[in-house]
Amino acid sequence: MTERIVLAYSGGLDTSVAIGWIGEATGAEVIAVAVDVGQGGESLETIRQRALGCGAVEAYVADARDEFANEYAMPTLKANALYQGHYPLVSAISRPVIVKHLVKAAREFGATTVAHGCTGKGNDQVRFEVGIQTLGPDLKCIAPVRDLALTRDKAIAFAEEKGLPIETTKKNPYSIDQNVWGRAVETGYLEDIWNAPTKDIYDYTATPEFPPAPDEVTISFQAGVPVAIDGVKVTPLQAIQELNRRAGAQGVGRIDVVEDRLVGIKSREIYEAPGAMALITAHKHLEDITIEREQARFKATVGQRWSELVYDGQWFSPLKRSLDAFIEDTQQYVSGDIRMVLHGGQAVVNGRRSETSLYDFDLATYDTGDTFDQSMARGFIELWGMSSKVASGRDLRVAGQ
Repeated sequence: MTERIVLAYSGGLDTSVAIGWIGEATGAEVIAVAVDVGQGGESLETIRQRALGCGAVEAYVADARDEFANEYAMPTLKANALYQGHYPLVSAISRPVIVKHLVKAAREFGATTVAHGCTGKGNDQVRFEVGIQTLGPDLKCIAPVRDLALTRDKAIAFAEEKGLPIETTKKNPYSIDQNVWGRAVETGYLEDIWNAPTKDIYDYTATPEFPPAPDEVTISFQAGVPVAIDGVKVTPLQAIQELNRRAGAQGVGRIDVVEDRLVGIKSREIYEAPGAMALITAHKHLEDITIEREQARFKATVGQRWSELVYDGQWFSPLKRSLDAFIEDTQQYVSGDIRMVLHGGQAVVNGRRSETSLYDFDLATYDTGDTFDQSMARGFIELWGMSSKVASGRDLRVAGQ
């Protein structure tokens, strides 16, 4: 029986050429796997037909938009996940759902190997291969660009020689990855970190310098998940899409950062994540009134570690699973409404309400009706500072000897 290889297929030049390139290099049949995580562009059927036209023996396509929003974006939101304080893990959280479908297709079509289009320089090769070896430990992995010397100039020449149904002349200096949670842009002139990004690289966001009128939005949450916008019920996918549209129109969610890649180099990245950043901002403000202080402080540490694990390709790891359990427990009272104004590149919260709030007006007020007993403060301060006071006395005693 001829060996079969499953290929993560985007419909673009490199993965289209990889179908035939892998076939010639290995003698195997190629099954193309396309997964829709809200990246937009061409329909799945168009991509499926192109894969078949480029020589794939089968084409597996999956509409995973709701799955991605529910099972990958929502845990990211609950964690308030921002890698190195900036990046909402746009690409990192899409890889595990794609891996899940790659392994599923390998089982369905009897493939022994999974191929992806990553280079040997980035994070995604790790995310794909660690995920594949976790979910399908018997499967082998190859990367045509990394392992079979498939460069872009070779890809163009191969496509023209074989007459493949794919555009080869378009020159785009950027590497772009996108899904419903956001968009990532790198390479080209952006590799000089002194160069400012130009307007042409943006797609999800409008220029914030000349914004439309302020847009006030109320987001309702239930147990950490957005369930309504301005009183209209939404699914997680619809919430992200609606805020991509509204926050994007105001230029919200543009991120320009130099981050630490897993492979040990620093990389300049431009991200657009209007819906994600608006939702994370709203969610964090709701947590501020519904999560107890010590729990909230520890959750911030957990969220940072969660972000690092996911960035580093450890979505399926035991530690990530344990952290998920903690984060999920913190969300039981994160229900209520957040009102925010989207304008000029910013999402600013100006109102919050919750039936599970820990904010007590009578304790907080300085006006008549204050129920806080201020007489307790003196003794509390004395005890709170006792250990430092004793240590300071010791320092003075030793210094005077």
